[in-house]
Amino acid sequence: MNEYADLLIIGAGPAGMAAALAAAPSGARIVMLDDNPLAGGQIWRDGPQATVPAQARDLRERLQSHGNIHHHASTRVIANPGPKQLLVEDEDNGWLIRYDKLILCTGARELLLPFPGWTLPGVTGAGGLQALIKAGLPVRDERVVIAGSGPLLLASAATAKKHGAKIQRIAEQASLAAVAGFAAQLPRWPGKWLQSFSLFDHHYRSATHVVAALGTDRLEGVRLQQQGKIVELQCDRLACGFGLIPNIQLGQALGYAIEGQALVVDAWQASRADHYAAGECTGFGGSELALVEGAIAGHAAVGDVEKARQLWPRRARWQGFANTLNRAFALDPQLKSLARPDTLVCRCEDVPYAALTGHTDWREAKLASRCGMGACQGRVCGGAVQHLFGWQPSASRPPYSPARIETLMSLDDTPPT
Repeated sequence: MNEYADLLIIGAGPAGMAAALAAAPSGARIVMLDDNPLAGGQIWRDGPQATVPAQARDLRERLQSHGNIHHHASTRVIANPGPKQLLVEDEDNGWLIRYDKLILCTGARELLLPFPGWTLPGVTGAGGLQALIKAGLPVRDERVVIAGSGPLLLASAATAKKHGAKIQRIAEQASLAAVAGFAAQLPRWPGKWLQSFSLFDHHYRSATHVVAALGTDRLEGVRLQQQGKIVELQCDRLACGFGLIPNIQLGQALGYAIEGQALVVDAWQASRADHYAAGECTGFGGSELALVEGAIAGHAAVGDVEKARQLWPRRARWQGFANTLNRAFALDPQLKSLARPDTLVCRCEDVPYAALTGHTDWREAKLASRCGMGACQGRVCGGAVQHLFGWQPSASRPPYSPARIETLMSLDDTPPT
């Protein structure tokens, strides 16, 4: 089974949905892939306990109204066997997609920093807790501490509280001055300003970060450094997220330019000829920025440069919000010293912090310790070691996701290029 797309979009979050809808009037054959069962990405994730906002429902309906948009759900990219070709797999089949233009909208994931006890049952990411609750995890009457950095902490707390959890503390590592400065800027974006009032929680503390998760067989409590003092709280769940990092692995493998932790794009959201990127794989900025970047990429990919250009002022406005957000919640350097020598950094391969400190780069550390070579393929520890040591993880090698033997065997049938 082979398929052709005039425009292939990887990711069906806000950026991917906007890109497809912007390109659809051209009549191009548009194929959109996503590893989730429904469009919406992580921010509009569905589930038994999820409330999908009206904006997401409207975008889904509009996607379904276009006969030239073909959405493959629960589908992953496995390999790139040749120029403008991707091997993909869903729950039943593997097949090759050839494309003329490609837009990566691969989103972002949480940055999880290692600290003593972070591998205990009951400890998750902040966004991870939110996703688990939406999927049906019961949290009623559970004592929950949420720690890390950024507005996701408040959103995660609001989701947990809505489903009956008892919030013990929201620990924000940024200083009071940084948080207050960010809040003072919010009236420039009225929607965000109003949202901040709805999410605020009196358990919120600035200049506070996790020191250790406490417990033996599972989480029993948490030790925090709260505004210069050590405090301990009993809790049933600890959710930690230190911001988001772009998912650039596929872009890296396809030759996209990279700067820092993000894919580099130009004014048209292009990174190289016929290859575009939009949304949080180009840097974290929220759904509003992702939507406008996706629309610009979609218009540009089908040659409608004037419509793309008209969206530049809106992009600049939301980029201003992203810049303000990222400055305010920049991570304090002291978070690099949370891990102890015996603290696991790579959970898949049981690699402690002490096994990494004598190396000079990611490749050397992998060869010596197998860090990043486990089931997650460095998706968790890769971001951590980049933050801790400044190492740039190397490009992924196929297969990029676990795949069936039958799918990999189909590469033998790939015609030469």
